[in-house]
Amino acid sequence: METNEKELPKIDLPEDWVIGTDINKDLLSLYAHYPVRLKCEMFVMCLAGEVEAMVNLNEIQVRPNDVITLMPGTIFQINEVRGDLKIYFLGFSSGFIERSGQSRSMLDAIFLTLGRPVIPLKSEGALMMEKYLQMLIGMYEQFNEKIRQEIAPNLYADVHTGISIIYKSRHYDKISLSKSELICRSFMQLVTQHYNQTRNVSWYAQKLGITHTHLCAVVKQITGKTCIDVIASMVIMDAKSQLKSTNLTIQAISDSLNFANISFFGKYFKRYVGISPLEYRKL
Repeated sequence: METNEKELPKIDLPEDWVIGTDINKDLLSLYAHYPVRLKCEMFVMCLAGEVEAMVNLNEIQVRPNDVITLMPGTIFQINEVRGDLKIYFLGFSSGFIERSGQSRSMLDAIFLTLGRPVIPLKSEGALMMEKYLQMLIGMYEQFNEKIRQEIAPNLYADVHTGISIIYKSRHYDKISLSKSELICRSFMQLVTQHYNQTRNVSWYAQKLGITHTHLCAVVKQITGKTCIDVIASMVIMDAKSQLKSTNLTIQAISDSLNFANISFFGKYFKRYVGISPLEYRKL
């Protein structure tokens, strides 16, 4: 897939969260053999039909009773759709994830679903999941956007807890991961432990005993994100949390995240958030 990432069309959601069943063969055919990048986070459940797709250059097969987790930054394209589709989808917008400081939950989800975006459910589990999604559709249709915004943080936490339980109950950690998946998982573990000490990708590569180039290629293939973006998501999440929930000075926050000086911290923050740390604190 020789495509300039900057030119990839990006998909996001107009509200904090959206749920529905109106994904059909005609809609998916718009993305056939044409890669797009997700800005939002999507959970999809297939109850009928089959889909072949590429997720971060890895081919996946989606069949009835499968649940698919797609993280922000994921590059995907549809290869083939078979049968009459019945698909539920639930998504959270990039704006909600960034605004509410959900980066850590998102990174945990990337860690958990690493290399395994598709998980099959037993028929009983699929039925329970369908009833849950139908309830959420009812809530979405019943409440106005203001109430839906108030619901979003708890819904986000519940969904991620549920996905975590599904993966752990299926003992997926016992399934052997590829060498690339293991490298990527180890990298993300290191990031969660050391993001406030170093943002140097070469340092992480050295810790893993591989080259900088190899680490970047592996993380990009598995997650669709760059190493720098993975590290930045943690740094920015922490900075946002401190700016909003503490009275620490910006200098102190900069120091806690190991920036050389407050100016560098300000430029780094603005690059990813679009405004300065002080402006963000005043929002």
